[in-house]
Amino acid sequence: MTRFFLFILLAAASTASAVVIRHDVDDSKYRVPASEFPALVDMPGEGHGVLVAPQWAITAAHTIPGNSDLQHVMINGVSRDVERVVRHAGYKTLPQALIDQATGSGEAILIVVFLASSDDIALIKLTQAVTDVAPVELYKDSDESKQIAKIVGKGATDTGSTGHSPHGPNRTDLRRAFNTITSAHDRWLCYVFDEPPTALPLEGTLGNGDSGGPVLLQSGDQWLLAGLGSWKVAQGDVRTARPGRYGQTSCNVRLSHYIEWIESVISEQPQAGANDSFKPNDKRGVG
Repeated sequence: MTRFFLFILLAAASTASAVVIRHDVDDSKYRVPASEFPALVDMPGEGHGVLVAPQWAITAAHTIPGNSDLQHVMINGVSRDVERVVRHAGYKTLPQALIDQATGSGEAILIVVFLASSDDIALIKLTQAVTDVAPVELYKDSDESKQIAKIVGKGATDTGSTGHSPHGPNRTDLRRAFNTITSAHDRWLCYVFDEPPTALPLEGTLGNGDSGGPVLLQSGDQWLLAGLGSWKVAQGDVRTARPGRYGQTSCNVRLSHYIEWIESVISEQPQAGANDSFKPNDKRGVG
């Protein structure tokens, strides 16, 4: 299903570059080998997730293909079969009417309101446990604000001075960047893509195709998973704005808010009414 490029979604399921970077820093400083983050999950076509237990990956719910089956994902260059997907019951698909209003008027504040009220999170159970990659631990504290986060992804790339094309490509080389968490509350943690000279040395932001990708916070010598790329906000007419420009705010699923839900699903004791589970051949749809 085609996603409205500016606000949702750092992934558009109808297309298949990576982290958006500073205009004054060479791209080679952002590129990293796959060994930098082997627990990264590549969703079909585009979008990411993260391995958080030997048989479980976590992602933004909107990366799950709409009205189709999620049969497999890629981890560490290996295709992994999917046994089932558990999507949070609070996830809501963006109504087409809101998209139509925004594309007709150029104003999309109601899309922001809608996205902020949705639980954009899902868990993927793999058919077999992953033995060649170590899962990433979750960040469980609620002190994310003002910390420096590391972001990783293969989505759309360009620089903050121009932004990236909303039309893709949305899957290229792996990059990582850093940003400062400006706010963290309830479902979301957010950061702003600052322009030099106030930006961090390797400041960046996730691009289209990076939905579900990791936002990591450091604890000792470990980087723990604190968030998942979800959507971003830009000022001005959404029909002409380019995603990934300086000054835009990226909002990410705040995993500390969902710790009990995550642990209950992984332990196979889901909370009543808290999730929606389906198998790859379930015909109810997953959009």
